Amino acid sequence: MSSGRRKRTLTSDEVSLWSHVTRHIEPIRSKTPKIEAPITASDPIPDVKVPPPPPKFVKPPKAEALAPKPTAKLPPPAIPPLAPLERRLRQRLSRGAQPIDSVIDLHGKRQDEAHEALRRFIIGAHAMGYAVILVVTGKGASGPNDQGLLEERGVLRRTVPHWLRMPDMRPYVIGFEPAAQHHGGSGALYVRIRRKRGGGAA
Repeated sequence: MSSGRRKRTLTSDEVSLWSHVTRHIEPIRSKTPKIEAPITASDPIPDVKVPPPPPKFVKPPKAEALAPKPTAKLPPPAIPPLAPLERRLRQRLSRGAQPIDSVIDLHGKRQDEAHEALRRFIIGAHAMGYAVILVVTGKGASGPNDQGLLEERGVLRRTVPHWLRMPDMRPYVIGFEPAAQHHGGSGALYVRIRRKRGGGAA
């Protein structure tokens, strides 16, 4: 025999009331904020892309910096010094044992004509490989009756040595001296020509 109480069933009115109550009841929301789990060392590091820094402003170079720098100028070549004729060469010329390669006579020429003629002649003698040339200037005026036509010869006698000493003649002329009497004496000059490069020292 069952000694417990019999289970009572709800009446229809009770069921209707319970349904009404349950429809109008709202759940109670928790006011405790949600706490996210802390990041630990084992957690993967998120891949965060860092934007590149803005480009730096570069000041354009000045026009002076863009201009080509002048190259260093080389010093001009040294002018060869003049040297007197060797004693042995002078003796050979005086005795006629040393031939004269060529002769230029400046008689009857004005100074500008004589200067240009002498310059061309010496450069040509150097190109031909000549060793000694003779430059005839004339002795000039020697008395009152020798003025006029002979006056220009005296000027050339004084100016030709000056022309031979000029820098433009030094690459071609080694030295010069008055000629022997049979070659014109004081009215002429022995001029020794410098050898061309590659042909040995003069």
